[in-house]
Amino acid sequence: RVLAVETGACPHTAIREDPTLNLAAADELDRTWPGLELILVESGGDNLASSFSLDLVDYWLFVIDVAGGDDIPRKRGLGVLQCDLLVINKTDLAPFVRVDLARMTREAEEVRAGKPTLLTNCASGEGVDAVVDAIVRGVLFD
Repeated sequence: RVLAVETGACPHTAIREDPTLNLAAADELDRTWPGLELILVESGGDNLASSFSLDLVDYWLFVIDVAGGDDIPRKRGLGVLQCDLLVINKTDLAPFVRVDLARMTREAEEVRAGKPTLLTNCASGEGVDAVVDAIVRGVLFD
């Protein structure tokens, strides 16, 4: 149930106002899987300043990696500030990359003005259920 969209460019330049390729992929998924309730569109990359029109999505989940440093929230990138849910992943790596996870979490909560921030370690599954619950509540309205 995964459909790759080849943008012909690096992920940073693929986040644009023209969603044609993504819409075509969504249509194909919808035809292939009748009754489909949720489509996730992933835009890989490491550019925290990348932005796109919020009109293109119903729900914006932004995942950052502990290994990127505990100053990521403090940099106030648009993804951190504007997303519906911020996920701080790879929490198990914090001691190895000298990241103060408590500080990172606190600063994320401070700059996000009450919007949720969740911690995960996807390798172990820790925190993943909370992310799924947030998606179900925020997107599927269950």
